[in-house]
Amino acid sequence: MKLKLPEAMSLAFAEAEAAGLRGEVPVGAVVTDRAGAVLATAGNRTLELNDPTAHAELLAIRQAAKKLGTERLIGCDLHVTLEPCAMCAAAASFARIRRLYFAAADEKMGAVEHGVRFFTQATCHHAPEVYGGLGEERAKVLLRDFFKARR
Repeated sequence: MKLKLPEAMSLAFAEAEAAGLRGEVPVGAVVTDRAGAVLATAGNRTLELNDPTAHAELLAIRQAAKKLGTERLIGCDLHVTLEPCAMCAAAASFARIRRLYFAAADEKMGAVEHGVRFFTQATCHHAPEVYGGLGEERAKVLLRDFFKARR
């Protein structure tokens, strides 16, 4: 029997798929509040916005902060289809994200379990609880197929 992904991660995958259809790297993110209510959803938009910082995580964090009227997302969780890069890990830390859930590890650009391991650094003021591998195979296939089609 196959277990269903939690709703927030399913929404993140929907955002990732939509990003891929727009020609963006297929990464999606969702921010939920303490009760699990969705505050924001986003997919990568770096090409569309001509903005190298328009990663799904940053867009979702910005939306959630605007909706709540505060830069601190205390008690909120971030669900993303790919291990965040250093920029996105830093944003999650600055926003005081409670928990970070991600699907696929990113050995090349990831900064949570790979690379700089941002949350383990002495200079990191806030580290969320981290849970990786949720929907990992689905995320790997989505990314592999996206890049295969471009080669």
